[in-house]
Amino acid sequence: MVKETLAQARARMGKSVEEFQRELATVRTGRASTSLLDHLKIDYFGTPTPLNQVSTLSVPEPTLITVQSWDPSLLTVIEKTIRSSDLGLNPMNDGKIIRVPIPPLTEERRKDLVKHVHGILEKHRLTVRNIRRDANEELRRILKEKRISEDDERHGLEEAQKLTDEYVGKLEALGNTKEHEILEMK
Repeated sequence: MVKETLAQARARMGKSVEEFQRELATVRTGRASTSLLDHLKIDYFGTPTPLNQVSTLSVPEPTLITVQSWDPSLLTVIEKTIRSSDLGLNPMNDGKIIRVPIPPLTEERRKDLVKHVHGILEKHRLTVRNIRRDANEELRRILKEKRISEDDERHGLEEAQKLTDEYVGKLEALGNTKEHEILEMK
């Protein structure tokens, strides 16, 4: 019972770390990356559709992303979506392709991005701690039902804390790496 509970907690914590990695990929670092635009959805005939499902995204230069829509009538919609996003980008539409230059980050914008990364990090730390709490409650519940001994419960609680420390450490390492990328001057 203890091993099953801890295995479920480990799997859920792993998913939280993966989600954190996906969210970090959408944070700008000053270098062009198609993952910057991954979270953008455009109105495709009334349906919110991810940008990468209606166009080809590429990075021909370190400071430029190109968006080539499969349906040329969507170019203006794509341009407006990128412009209105919180990324601070200014796309240029030439009628066939949209060029999105990635301007260098100002010091103030870098600090804002670092704060944003810390906010995302804290949200995921909290998620991992909530998973630990759920696992602890489950261990206490099965102890109450007398399906495990008090020693097993104590061992399980210690293991849940070790898991939490391990996954919070992974989150913090990823957050620190992203912070260094953002603050790195080019």
